[in-house]
Amino acid sequence: MKVEIWSDVVCPWCVLGRRRFAAALARFPHADEVEVRYRSFELDPGAPRRHQGDREERLAAKFGSDRAQVRAMHDRMTDMGAAEGVEFRFEKAQDGSTVDAHRLLHLAWDEGGARLQETLKERLQQGYFAEGEPIGEPEALRRLALDAGLPAAAVDRVLGSDEYLDAVRADEDQARRYGITGVPFFVVDATYGASGAQPADALLQLLEQAWEEGRTRSA
Repeated sequence: MKVEIWSDVVCPWCVLGRRRFAAALARFPHADEVEVRYRSFELDPGAPRRHQGDREERLAAKFGSDRAQVRAMHDRMTDMGAAEGVEFRFEKAQDGSTVDAHRLLHLAWDEGGARLQETLKERLQQGYFAEGEPIGEPEALRRLALDAGLPAAAVDRVLGSDEYLDAVRADEDQARRYGITGVPFFVVDATYGASGAQPADALLQLLEQAWEEGRTRSA
């Protein structure tokens, strides 16, 4: 069974969604027959390598709110994360383009499959949300990728070129065909979908439904 997860590394709901999906998968009796792959989605396409200026003001303008509302949103998200063992340090976040991070996630898949891609995803999210790493800067991405176990030569090759850019764009094109406008978004066997950071119980139900109906089709 194939599960594809569209997400962005700077999306806090994607962090929670990843944790909840992992909890669901741990309870799924056929977990060893599930292949999980992350797909690319940019919340801020066309962003510079690093945004300048006040982050709260920029987000307030983006969402049509004000600084107080942005701060309250971050506080709520921080509390939700803490309840699930996730550290969000929004005051440290350094925003920027995530296209290179997505290219490295494709590299991770080719170098080490689902396990290495999952490890890199975790490291990128931790670097951005907890450590204040500038997620669009090549130096930071290189450091995080090496931490995750990617080979230095391959990381340097990708960051020094546009390798895997076509794969990122293909993921984004597929997201548009599916009608995905927000992330995380889970797709099972290109047939069953779930939007948002669903509770683990709901994601487990999705896996069970897809498994049972898949067996029925193949019978």
